[in-house]
Amino acid sequence: MDRRTFLRGSAVGTGGLVLGGSLWASAAHAGPAQPGTGPYGALSAPDANGVRLPAGFASRVVAKSGRVVTGTTHLWHGAPDGGACFRDGDGWIYVSNSELPLVGGVSALRFAADGSIGGAYSILGGSNVNCAGGATPWGTWLSCEEIAFGRVWETDPYGRTGAVKRDAMGRFKHEAAAADPDRRVIYLTEDESDGCFYRFTPDTWGDLARGRLDVLCAPAAPVTGPVTWRTVPRPGDWLTGTRNQVAEARRFKGGEGAHYRDGRVWFTTKGDNRVWVYDAAAGILDIAYDDDLVPAGSAPLTGVDNITGRPNGDLFVAEDGGDMQICLITPDETVAPFLQVTGHDGSEITGPAFSPDGRRLYFSSQRGTSNSPAAGVTFEVTGPFRDAT
Repeated sequence: MDRRTFLRGSAVGTGGLVLGGSLWASAAHAGPAQPGTGPYGALSAPDANGVRLPAGFASRVVAKSGRVVTGTTHLWHGAPDGGACFRDGDGWIYVSNSELPLVGGVSALRFAADGSIGGAYSILGGSNVNCAGGATPWGTWLSCEEIAFGRVWETDPYGRTGAVKRDAMGRFKHEAAAADPDRRVIYLTEDESDGCFYRFTPDTWGDLARGRLDVLCAPAAPVTGPVTWRTVPRPGDWLTGTRNQVAEARRFKGGEGAHYRDGRVWFTTKGDNRVWVYDAAAGILDIAYDDDLVPAGSAPLTGVDNITGRPNGDLFVAEDGGDMQICLITPDETVAPFLQVTGHDGSEITGPAFSPDGRRLYFSSQRGTSNSPAAGVTFEVTGPFRDAT
């Protein structure tokens, strides 16, 4: 029996896969998201930047790898990856990781209230393969190294203080981080074919220098249901490795993006094209999307990667490969394309993040049209984003 047959049979009650709970606080959970018509309608023909968008939306290029950012003296980094936005007076700042080996780092774009670029600068250098990360409630960016024994770097988007290594958060192939201010923890994904899902509890909320690192534990079957957490005794142990210290740790097929909102953390696994949801209050793990749990040949979302969301519960999931799309998963569990970048077939979509006012979406094509880390392109999309369902 293949994986699709097993999962679809399990999902309708023949055993092996528990699908319960509510993915969104306002919606009864009927099962993983299914293809449908999105709230913004069909995608239009590519615009001048090669971006297909729904009617009413527009794109612009704000930076290109290896080129000086317009109006500044800063050279935009190669292989742009994970990103986030931060308030900056009447404007905002977009930070972007560089997934380059050995040089890594993070750059920032400063925007004025009218959306014009007012500055660009580096906030981290000399790191290694900085992939995704996560914003903290106290206004810093956690930049994660996607290498064996990789670190989390805490950086200042405003460029006022230097970056700091946070070894207490573990030494493993880090991917993304999502802050949960309600339980005062940081969730962490691991990009390994048998990666773990972690929870870091700092001794003092707002100070990540010291704390406890736990790993999610659950049997492989059923696929979803209640979970527990066990403490990793030596998070920085190079000999054993962070990921090998708790035998009961649940393994996931390539942890990618993570996003927290209203008591739930969504995270993606590229090896099986799933979007998971962990209900932190109930201690329940569930599946929000799985390309094997939709009608064969209809999956609009593959190569799941970075993920972000809006206050109304809409999730935006970027594709690594696939159709070079950002897909939307709505609270009523409909999944549909929101945008598509054309002519970038060897690239991946990275770093989706909304400006603080929710009116602008930033993201990158990591390797551009020539499938080269030196050809990355960072975009901005504006339009009538909805604030309510």
